[in-house]
Amino acid sequence: MRILITGGAGYIGSTVGSACEDAGHQVVVLDDFSTGRPEFLLDRTLYQGDFADRELLDRVFTEQQIDAVIHCAAKILVPESVAQPLAYYENNVGKTLDLLSAMRDHGVNRILFSSSASIYATDENFQVTESSALDPQSPYATTKFMVEMILRDVAHASDLHVLSLRYFNPIGTDPQLRTGQQIEKPSHVLGKMIEAWVNHDTFTVTGVDWPTRDGSGIRDYIHVWDLAQAHVAAVERLDDITSDDNYQVINVGTGNGVTVKELVRAFEAGTGEPLKVEFGPARPGDVAGAYTISNRATELLDWKPQFTEADGVRDAIAWLPQRKKLLGY
Repeated sequence: MRILITGGAGYIGSTVGSACEDAGHQVVVLDDFSTGRPEFLLDRTLYQGDFADRELLDRVFTEQQIDAVIHCAAKILVPESVAQPLAYYENNVGKTLDLLSAMRDHGVNRILFSSSASIYATDENFQVTESSALDPQSPYATTKFMVEMILRDVAHASDLHVLSLRYFNPIGTDPQLRTGQQIEKPSHVLGKMIEAWVNHDTFTVTGVDWPTRDGSGIRDYIHVWDLAQAHVAAVERLDDITSDDNYQVINVGTGNGVTVKELVRAFEAGTGEPLKVEFGPARPGDVAGAYTISNRATELLDWKPQFTEADGVRDAIAWLPQRKKLLGY
């Protein structure tokens, strides 16, 4: 297939692009480089600009015979979304409407949406399935929820076929080190651990009074290459999965809940060095967290994660010299 990836020069989008190409598909990238990197294009066809630019979208869909869209472009920082909710609603929700309108007008009727497990309500056991209650707690999470509802309604009213993949917490990098986490000052937990380790600084566990087994937040840390492989399986099976209902949802995680304190121990085991740790309050918009029961992904995608959180730590550290070589930091 020829697949358009919005945000295809970012961490997730570029890794998904590599997995798609490894599986024999052609990749077209649409990215404005607000956070993505041109070094991650890897000779892929590029359309540079905003994913809501109608003139640009018309060019893409006219010049390329796009079979499916993987929609990764979004603002993703939870604390920033709390401080700037309007920007998040404008970008993540409003611009997706423009993308969908262009797809409709050009007869492109398959889309894979990068959704988020952050839309789930907190469960007393921290386990969620696709049918668990939803209760997004930040503007970022609410934008993902709103786009899902829009996609559901459009799919039920048209020939649009939609598969929303609810990501848990991606870590690691492409095992071939073609692309990886590009943010110099990361906000995600593993990135902050690595930053503290590299700079001989202190890592702060944000939130230590959650009702988890050790008080720190609990997450489902999925290796980004496993996540990318799930996208390949999803785009290849999209027609079959949506044959009875044009709108479907699949959780993509490991099914293994790991607390932040446990991730610290995995990090220390991976580096062979102690990490200086302090404890602080939860950040605005943070939640206790959750992990998935991944039966649906196994059944519908014939997919299972192959990597552990320790593998994710290992590969994230292995990426650092390559990032320095590619990006200069």
